[in-house]
Amino acid sequence: MVVLGSKELSLEEVHRILFNGEELSLDTAALQQVEENFTFLKQFSAKKLIYGINTGFGPMAQYRISESDTTQLQYNLIRSHSSGAGNYLNPVLTKSLMIARLSSFMQAHSGVHPELVILLRDLINKNVSPCVYEHGGVGASGDLVQLAHLGLVLIGEGEVVYEGQLRPTAEVFAQLGIKPMGVHVREGLAVINGTSTMTGIGLVNIIQAKKLLGWSLILSAMINEVVEAFDDHLSAELNAVKKHAGQNKVAAAMRDILKDSKMVRHRPDHFYKELEEEIFKDKVQEYYSLRCVPQVLGPVYDTLAHAEQIVVQELNSVSDNPVVDHHQQNVFHGGNFHGDYISLEMDKVKIAITKLSMLSERQLNYLMNDKLNHKFPPFMNLGKLGLNFGMQGIQFTATSTVAENQTLSFPMYVHSIPNNNDNQDIVSMGTNSALLTQKIIDNTFEVLAIQVMTMLQAVDYLNCQDKLSSFSHLIYQEVRAIFPKFIQDSPKYKDAKRIKEYLQQHEPKVNI
Repeated sequence: MVVLGSKELSLEEVHRILFNGEELSLDTAALQQVEENFTFLKQFSAKKLIYGINTGFGPMAQYRISESDTTQLQYNLIRSHSSGAGNYLNPVLTKSLMIARLSSFMQAHSGVHPELVILLRDLINKNVSPCVYEHGGVGASGDLVQLAHLGLVLIGEGEVVYEGQLRPTAEVFAQLGIKPMGVHVREGLAVINGTSTMTGIGLVNIIQAKKLLGWSLILSAMINEVVEAFDDHLSAELNAVKKHAGQNKVAAAMRDILKDSKMVRHRPDHFYKELEEEIFKDKVQEYYSLRCVPQVLGPVYDTLAHAEQIVVQELNSVSDNPVVDHHQQNVFHGGNFHGDYISLEMDKVKIAITKLSMLSERQLNYLMNDKLNHKFPPFMNLGKLGLNFGMQGIQFTATSTVAENQTLSFPMYVHSIPNNNDNQDIVSMGTNSALLTQKIIDNTFEVLAIQVMTMLQAVDYLNCQDKLSSFSHLIYQEVRAIFPKFIQDSPKYKDAKRIKEYLQQHEPKVNI
């Protein structure tokens, strides 16, 4: 069980809750701080003008709200901003955003009643997924629209996905004996005024992007292996003179994968001796997509490492406004709901993963093009040339998908549009950035699945299974179990889908 509130929450703990079914509990001392924070705000706000408690919201904050209307104000806020559009978020993303919102509340600076954090904990542990729409948030004043849909469920309205079915919230709450959230002081504003949607999506993006990096590293090692590349471009000596951590970690991981391979060649055995030829049949250096993998995937590693740091910091931050500080006996108004930190990191991640997909496509093209590799039949066709087509058809899918990634990787961080009567005059578009990143990551799993299929066909064409490194051979066996060798043409879309799911669901056991 993951305990929330006793220390900072880690990405690994989020992973366990989301993908391993681990439950979440609330630290008793931290829960007590939430209650003290709520009690302070309730007392402090009496006869004081505090934004969102006895004022309107946004540009309408100039209007005082009478004491008799303050509870209705919070319900009005949730209901009016439940205005999303497009598709529902995947339940994994919704669960992640609830974890992020709960983590923010457990910092005890939001002035919420303890029943709210307990309700969020119960929804997470019971796998009740609020229906939150993709479209609506601009990423400042928080993820207002998406989190309003969370708030709608918390007050017992709207819809949820439970046990795979879309159902009215009230019906599921009644079945599970869950009591909806009540409004005590500012629960409506507290729920919607934060960066938890973009943060929750960002957490899942980092988890999945790290998987992609691991698989890309493995496939990059395997292509160097099957084409019998030279090993010096992966050497510690060559990479050590470039001081980037990511490059050296990638090179070291590839060396580890290939350490007992019987196919990768040692340059001194072939070229560091007296030679008589004037023109060499053997390629002296490999194409960049094989030779420069540490230099291409190294920046991806470094980008993901920094993005993880920033997103986890946001996870453990207070992204509310105003911030209620019962230790200092004050309420501070500001802009901690602004999502620029997440927006910028998601933009960097989507650019990095797009580049990873481009590397995959170039390696795939190298395997397909006999005029480049001089080793394999065109399109890795193991049948009769001209009659059969091999991997020709599915290469189009990889190429078009990478092209889509390239377009989607345009940054959202610099795409602010003022709104809210210019009250929100510069915004982050962080949720848009996170969702586009999620789409690019999903696309890239499709591209790598096609690369895997082609790689296995290459191994069978060479009949080199026994020469592969033990690591590569294990990958070969595992994936061949779900994608047998083929010679005659057949539809490949179901094979690609199965391999994509395999890559998404399995952690690449690579040391990086």
